[in-house]
Amino acid sequence: TLHQLKHEEKLIMYRQTCTNLLSLSQEEVSAWLGTFDSVISDCDGVLWVYGEPIAGSVDVMNNLKTIGKHIYFCTNNSTKTRAELLQKGVDLGFHITENGIISTAHATAAYLKARHFNKRVYVIGSEGITRELDAVGIAHTGTGPDQMHGSLGEFMAKHLVLEKDIGAVVVGFDDQFSFPKMTKAASYLNDPNCLFIATNTDERFPMPTLIVPGSGSFVKAIQTCAERDPIVIGKPNPEICASLIQQKLIDPSRTLMIGDRANTDVLLGYNCGFQTLLVGTGIHQLKDVNDWKHSKNPEDKKLIPDVYLPKLGDLLPFIVYNATGGS
Repeated sequence: TLHQLKHEEKLIMYRQTCTNLLSLSQEEVSAWLGTFDSVISDCDGVLWVYGEPIAGSVDVMNNLKTIGKHIYFCTNNSTKTRAELLQKGVDLGFHITENGIISTAHATAAYLKARHFNKRVYVIGSEGITRELDAVGIAHTGTGPDQMHGSLGEFMAKHLVLEKDIGAVVVGFDDQFSFPKMTKAASYLNDPNCLFIATNTDERFPMPTLIVPGSGSFVKAIQTCAERDPIVIGKPNPEICASLIQQKLIDPSRTLMIGDRANTDVLLGYNCGFQTLLVGTGIHQLKDVNDWKHSKNPEDKKLIPDVYLPKLGDLLPFIVYNATGGS
């Protein structure tokens, strides 16, 4: 149909161009708003930062819902359960339901459950993971510190105890990461039948004066030691959105992925066939996109978003205009 052709033309027009929506007219942004029915948004760096909502983000997401868009929050943060993430979103004022939360801790537990996993999980991570495993009846080793005692020789001789029934090593964010944990993980993974699962591979979290290691830093260390690659559950692995697509809850071509990190959020969009919006309130900026545009590496081209906004809140006037029919 003519309508469908126009829709496809619009998608092609912006595809991987990093078009700044603020450079478009009200009518052009309104037309763009009509090209998607579902919105999947990253959380940290897009909706909130350090637990505080980013200006305008609550109003934008709630207004998108008001004009009929299906809203999902998708996070690589494995430290919280879906229920905890829901509570956080609601407390900040977002109109969201538990079914609208896509989290790596929940998805990891669901992945193991679907495989009828019946051994124990060695967890390097936080209680977000263990509580989701508990919820589906999967046994695990728990979380918390595992400190180095004495010299290496003393540790190996007196303190290193490997358990017999470990069938998977799950690695997420762990602020108690240690030499003993790494030793145990790699030792368990020496058995080729032991699953190696990473909740996500985000490398780091920049803060005003610090760089905080992300889960990917721990995953990479264990990967190097174990000489094995993990199954990655989180973004950019399309597995994290597979059930939404399979259940026909979303149509990939009419789904918008919003993120601040190109190698997880935008790349997930690319991998799933979603439209993509990069916001400048987190990890990647326009200077990064410019580098990828000039790169000779075809993998870098996948990181270029369709459209861009300095912050998600900048979309609000366009949605309000759209909702009022341009009046």
